[in-house]
Amino acid sequence: MGAFSVVPRCAVWSRCAPLRWLTGFRGSTLAQLSSTSVLGSLQQRTQPPSVVPRPWDSRSRSRRALHASSSSLQEVMLTSERYGVRRLPFSWVSDGDVAFFEQMMPGRVITNMEELKPFNVDWLRSVRGCSKLMLKPQTTAEVSQVLRYCHERNLAVNPQGGNTGLVGGSVPVFDEIILSTVLMNRIISFDKVSGILVCQAGCILEKLNEYLEEQGFIMPLDLGAKGSCQIGGNVATNAGGLRLLRYGSLRGTVLGLEVVLADGSALDCLASLRKDNTGYDLKQLFIGSEGTLGVITAVSILCPQKPKAVNLAFLGCQSFAKVLETFTTCRAMLGEILSAYEFMDEKCMELVERHLKLTSPVTDSPFYVLIETSGSNSTHDEEKLNNFLEQAMNSGLVTDGTVATDEKKIKTLWSLRERITEALTHDGCVYKYDISLPVGKLYDLVTDTRAWLGPNAKSVVGYGHLGDGNLHLNITAESYNHSLLDAIEPFVYEWTARYNGSISAEHGLGFKKKQFIQYSKPKEAIHLMQHFKAMLDPKGILNPYKMLPSSS
Repeated sequence: MGAFSVVPRCAVWSRCAPLRWLTGFRGSTLAQLSSTSVLGSLQQRTQPPSVVPRPWDSRSRSRRALHASSSSLQEVMLTSERYGVRRLPFSWVSDGDVAFFEQMMPGRVITNMEELKPFNVDWLRSVRGCSKLMLKPQTTAEVSQVLRYCHERNLAVNPQGGNTGLVGGSVPVFDEIILSTVLMNRIISFDKVSGILVCQAGCILEKLNEYLEEQGFIMPLDLGAKGSCQIGGNVATNAGGLRLLRYGSLRGTVLGLEVVLADGSALDCLASLRKDNTGYDLKQLFIGSEGTLGVITAVSILCPQKPKAVNLAFLGCQSFAKVLETFTTCRAMLGEILSAYEFMDEKCMELVERHLKLTSPVTDSPFYVLIETSGSNSTHDEEKLNNFLEQAMNSGLVTDGTVATDEKKIKTLWSLRERITEALTHDGCVYKYDISLPVGKLYDLVTDTRAWLGPNAKSVVGYGHLGDGNLHLNITAESYNHSLLDAIEPFVYEWTARYNGSISAEHGLGFKKKQFIQYSKPKEAIHLMQHFKAMLDPKGILNPYKMLPSSS
């Protein structure tokens, strides 16, 4: 049996007809579902009455979050200069400090400015620090020594994993010492009975998944940056990703952590128990703390078994209302085998095809959905998927689509979704927003933002994890524009707050969003967070200028 399935026209989809499997794969195009009609253009929502056009000014900005990037930038402006940030009264790194670290970890102390350049700039090339020192510890004991010394000397430290973050949380703002976990990449243990993996924080997500697959398991999270991101950074930012719908968040799958606190003391909560109801669950303090409360050095995580049967459907829908109804239908009909439900608008596909030269198997649809099923019985899963697709086509929810079961073709389809972020960086200056909203309101923010900005924005696109209520709103322009950012913020945050959403669904707050936390959290909660920070890091040396607004 071949690896790529095709569903014929609705008229051929009888109740008893199974999915037909196509063995051929012609050129670079994928076999497609056909429909009897071509979708019309998407009818845009009109601008809401509450949104009144306002004049934009070009006033100077300071301490403003810039969610912008451009792959054409030769040199990124220093974060401190762009945002007018004042350096806190930390000590300056001296020759004596460098000598101490070189004696402690010879050959793993980086001071060459050319070597340091990529670690001072974020992946989006939107923020840049000026650290003159990077340390590469290999053990928790070395991290403890480093932080103990820095605490005594009042030296600021920037913990850094794979540096794939999108909110400026992983790079220095000034000259903070970069504490890289890149060499802390050892797998400590794996229990095949319980599925519990224990590893150091610097293990790359994709490498962990490859190791687990050989044991018949997988990691419970999957990200587009999996080839570079590290598990410690994933946990520190509480990364969501593509498998959250099926396996839940890291707050549920992480069983234990080993963390080094600001004063160098090591907190060993590296439990491998699914049940432990003794006292406060301290690990939750550090999951999503973005390196501001402690440096995660090791992780214990529960891993699911590798599915024996995986199917991927890439479908076209005529409207976002159909996208929502398709989700409701597939969740009811696919049940326990549904592992991902992603959506993207037609503009996303245009950018992926134009800038990355990828070919979509489904065209001429205002919206696209990517549905993944994962199970243990291919016959059972195929029957359920076939019944769902039949229902979706016959009821008019879906008008076009294709299905893949072969691993290579599955990756080809996934790339259309996973590489949207990359395509956007080729479209100019990008303003990125990671929003959580009630599912029914998800795309309304895109259409309202598009109407609000009008021709001043080059592109306004929306995609994301619909099953989790997570929207990635992206706005592009030919170049960075103060007036455009003034129009976007706080409009997007006020809109999100109006519908009880979150201004950060999975990316974190980092440097760029910290001053907007009040749109998602009450002042009492913010004050309590600041108290936690002051208690665990009284000198404020861990990842300063990030996550929380000043407590002054």
